[in-house]
Amino acid sequence: MTFAEFKKLYLWSEPQNCSATRGNFLRSDGPCPEAVDWRKKGNFVTPVKNQGPCGSCWTFSTTGCLESAIAIATGKLLSLAEQQLVDCAQAFNNHGCSGGLPSQAFEYILYNKGLMGEDSYPYRAQNGTCKFQPDKAIAFVKDVINITQYDEAGMVEAVGKHNPVSFAFEVTSDFMHYRKGVYSNPRCEHTPDKVNHAVLAVGYGEEDGHPYWIVKNSWGSLWGMDGYFLIERGKNMCGLAACASYPVPLV
Repeated sequence: MTFAEFKKLYLWSEPQNCSATRGNFLRSDGPCPEAVDWRKKGNFVTPVKNQGPCGSCWTFSTTGCLESAIAIATGKLLSLAEQQLVDCAQAFNNHGCSGGLPSQAFEYILYNKGLMGEDSYPYRAQNGTCKFQPDKAIAFVKDVINITQYDEAGMVEAVGKHNPVSFAFEVTSDFMHYRKGVYSNPRCEHTPDKVNHAVLAVGYGEEDGHPYWIVKNSWGSLWGMDGYFLIERGKNMCGLAACASYPVPLV
């Protein structure tokens, strides 16, 4: 399919300016691990999911991040309901299949007092009416941490010392054809108003002097490297450091 068709199906159509989120991540002293991969540290990352033809990547970035944060805190890996975010989080400036932001979705879960599980609120890849049942909520948020805009070293610290981190970046046409290796693009934008896809950083590392992020996507496990990709780290590649965030789970 053409990039225009692809964009219409899989990326945000509502522009999301993530610069509206205020940074509140407090840096700590001491070194970060040289490399980290939360998939290898324990049962902390759910399998790659597939958003289908709906621009709901922001909901998968959100659930993936909260799933991992809860698993790291409690040892219990849940699968959470993206569809609830698609259907119910509009008051927090999210737009269902047309886009949204993980930071705003975390705020929704915080104020809504909970998110249901995938099994009780299954994913349908289309906009629907809100069917949230408070008594079936299984995941809760105590606080939302927004990493200061463009502070990629802060993202490294968050992923290295705390848990995976949600971020957004600009997908351009060449990214559709990604297969393997460290993705880098000299022609994409780096500002918060141009990001159009939200994903989850589950780790970072370096290969032959090239630092990279390990990123979980939501286009199924047949895309990329079993559903994951590597992207160049340290240069705010395609705006990936423009609006990173993660939740502090209430457990």
